[in-house]
Amino acid sequence: MSKILIIEDEAAIRRVLVKILTEENAEYLVEEAEDGLRGIEKIKSNDYDLVLCDIKLPKMDGVEVLEAAKKIKPETTFVMISGHGDLETAVQTMRLGAFDYISKPPDLNRLLNTVRIAVDTKKLVTENTILKKKVSKNYEMIGESPAISKIKSMIDKVAQTDARVLITGPNGTGKELVAHWLHQKSERSSGPMVEVNCAAIPSELIESELFGHVKGAFTSAVKDREGKFEAANKGTIFLDEIGDMSLSAQAKVLRALQESKVSRVGSDKDIKVDVRVIAATNKNLKKEIEAGKFREDLYHRLAVILIEVPALNDRREDIPLLIEFFTSKISQEQGATQKKFAPKAISLLQKYDWTGNIRELRNVVERLIILGGDEVSEEDVQLFASK
Repeated sequence: MSKILIIEDEAAIRRVLVKILTEENAEYLVEEAEDGLRGIEKIKSNDYDLVLCDIKLPKMDGVEVLEAAKKIKPETTFVMISGHGDLETAVQTMRLGAFDYISKPPDLNRLLNTVRIAVDTKKLVTENTILKKKVSKNYEMIGESPAISKIKSMIDKVAQTDARVLITGPNGTGKELVAHWLHQKSERSSGPMVEVNCAAIPSELIESELFGHVKGAFTSAVKDREGKFEAANKGTIFLDEIGDMSLSAQAKVLRALQESKVSRVGSDKDIKVDVRVIAATNKNLKKEIEAGKFREDLYHRLAVILIEVPALNDRREDIPLLIEFFTSKISQEQGATQKKFAPKAISLLQKYDWTGNIRELRNVVERLIILGGDEVSEEDVQLFASK
């Protein structure tokens, strides 16, 4: 059943709209609000598939209601009802996120078609959001150890917020998987997930990469270019290896976090951005702060939530599951029959010192699939997985 809210101060018009909608579709559950303030109260406490809102309202006008509702529940669909003299304002509401507007007195067919399309669109968006919240198999976190179970539980709690997250752990442990889980389980999952490897970008280019530049800002700046923060608007930016970022870039990132604004290199114009920031590092940032290589104020801004990803040596009980996962994935990639690992082979691999963590384990599994027998044996491990 689709829930529709009508915000209209004239009782006679509300009655007509309710009658038209409920007679058109028995699946429409229609509620009413007589002014803007009451409408916002209802939106706060209910999830509506559609809000039909008059532009001229007592206590809060329609534009104010739309702006307030989009902050409280951005996914709420609005269709504005405008008088003849309100058309300019109605167009303004479209820029603010309204789905459509209908002029008074409403044409019956136009009204019903608009409502039907708006409700159907909202259903499709909701279904798409649910599908996107199912984490892609490319970013599965494999494991049932206490350490991994704790991380999964923390992600479920944190993902629905906009809290910044700092992910720490050695190289090859899967910090990027945690970042992708946080994004895909969040309300921002329909938005972009932009990844930046801070260690791979030269220090003289990192600011341009993150914040963009204007034409002529430096020798090779032949045209305006948006930065990663702008590209991640309404989504998530993942700053990997943030411990390698220059101090000057750190200062600009701090400003972006404080003010939700960035400015392109060579420009003094501020650009508003709505971005969730997730950062990761394999460094001890507290030691980096002591050495004067990382800003303490930025650390505290980033580490609202701290997630530590354990080394593979600290979660050896997950190795059999990881071997099974990698074996299946590698076999699919190579179009080959999936091999099995003998219990003794798995047991031996569990005893190895995995200094390269999960990344190293995957490489070893691939090597054993290629070079080992039809069933990967303990002898195969001794021959081809030597440390």
